[in-house]
Amino acid sequence: MKLKYLAFAALALLLGWFVFDSLSQPGVGDLPGGFQEVATYRNENNTGPIVRVYAVTVADTLWRAMRQYGDFMPYTKYGNTKVYFFRQGRPVPKTVQPGAVSFGAEFNPNCLARYEKEVMGNVTFERYPLR
Repeated sequence: MKLKYLAFAALALLLGWFVFDSLSQPGVGDLPGGFQEVATYRNENNTGPIVRVYAVTVADTLWRAMRQYGDFMPYTKYGNTKVYFFRQGRPVPKTVQPGAVSFGAEFNPNCLARYEKEVMGNVTFERYPLR
């Protein structure tokens, strides 16, 4: 009888640890830099490659944090995810679209970095990509 209670207690403890560990994973909110998503695009194609484009403002040029932010963004195998970073307080595009040019040329000087995760998870991170 006592062994039964110990087994249940061990199982409950293990289950509690699993729940705590899954709910305490780091995320975008834990990164320094005050990231704020301004514009988002996702194509409606659910059967082929999914394309995602984000415009994000950041308070400081923390390159490592920008790369980590990009790593946290959703990605689909055979898809493409692009994240453009802009400094807070500067002009930022309100809409983004897919393709080689994701926003108007007037925003190019304000773009601090571009993170892109392409087919099969190949990652590219460029500082000042549009200057």
